[in-house]
Amino acid sequence: MLKSLMVAKAKEELEQEIVEKDEQKAKFLEEKAPPIRTGGLSLAELRILCEELHTRIDVVDEERYDIEAKVLHNTREIKDLNIKVLDLRGKFKRPNLRRVRVSADAILRSLLGSKHKVSLDLRANLKSVKKEDTEKEKTVEVSDWRKNVEAMSGMEGRKKMFDAAKGQNQ
Repeated sequence: MLKSLMVAKAKEELEQEIVEKDEQKAKFLEEKAPPIRTGGLSLAELRILCEELHTRIDVVDEERYDIEAKVLHNTREIKDLNIKVLDLRGKFKRPNLRRVRVSADAILRSLLGSKHKVSLDLRANLKSVKKEDTEKEKTVEVSDWRKNVEAMSGMEGRKKMFDAAKGQNQ
């Protein structure tokens, strides 16, 4: 209901605005171009009237040409200035932005204000991993590789390898 009333009011205002523009246009044309009365004029008077109209048209055309020339000049200037601005932007090196460390609590305080006391401790929510477990997994039996090579060399070493492989398969 409210929306339809608003649309109706806007339509009325639009129609009124169109009527006002038409009235202003008619008034302007009456002032600048009064109606020409050619009835009852002789041939000489009509020629004089035509010459006057042509002189007015020439004056208007000259003004229009001058305004167009000014507009073109101004658009060229605007383009040149835009190019200069872009060149100046490219010459100056922008500094790298530095990262600022701000805690989550400080961000919340700045957003919510000092009245709200909200604590956001993200580290408390994380799972804790015991270091002992990881260290036990890392410490795999590391022995001197030279002893292992010497023990496996020769026929005895090959026999041990053969026996070991045989034992794993069974």
